[in-house]
Amino acid sequence: MTRIAVETDRLVLREWGEGDSDRFYEAMNTPAVMRHLGGVQGREVWDAAKARLDGYQRDFGHTFWIVERKGDGELLGFCGLKRVNAEGTSLTGQFEVGWRLRESAWGQGYAKEAAIASLDLAFDRFGAPYVVALTIGPNEESQGLMKRLGMVRRQDLDFDDPRWGPAMNPTIVYSIEAAEWPAARQRAVG
Repeated sequence: MTRIAVETDRLVLREWGEGDSDRFYEAMNTPAVMRHLGGVQGREVWDAAKARLDGYQRDFGHTFWIVERKGDGELLGFCGLKRVNAEGTSLTGQFEVGWRLRESAWGQGYAKEAAIASLDLAFDRFGAPYVVALTIGPNEESQGLMKRLGMVRRQDLDFDDPRWGPAMNPTIVYSIEAAEWPAARQRAVG
């Protein structure tokens, strides 16, 4: 049985279970979902990413958890906390919040709801001093959510990730401090 990390009004964020990796790969590995993430991936790339997610859960007690809709148990994507693993940055090892949802879940507030719950966990359960979120310039949708969460653009922390080509660089960084989260959370949910 998989353990639940947190529940919200509409969502369950839980550890990965049997068959989730296959279902996630099938639902998320589309041109639209992956357009700002390097494009559609081969299975070996996803399997390596999934192994890293499993390692975060094992080593730190958190990861990008499965997001399910409570009403019907539909797998909507993932959201949660991992540690920055990008090359070329001083942020390696720091708390990172992230999300990836299937197209049918876009525009319904699920990413924001899951991200708020994840940030609550970061600061309340895991004692993060701050949390970052990473994206690329063209991903205006994610940057919009980062702003709605009260995160601040940190151009001084932007970096070039050598794993990616020019279209995926630089990596854009947003962050929020633990002390800023209560007021930002109130604005985000209000």
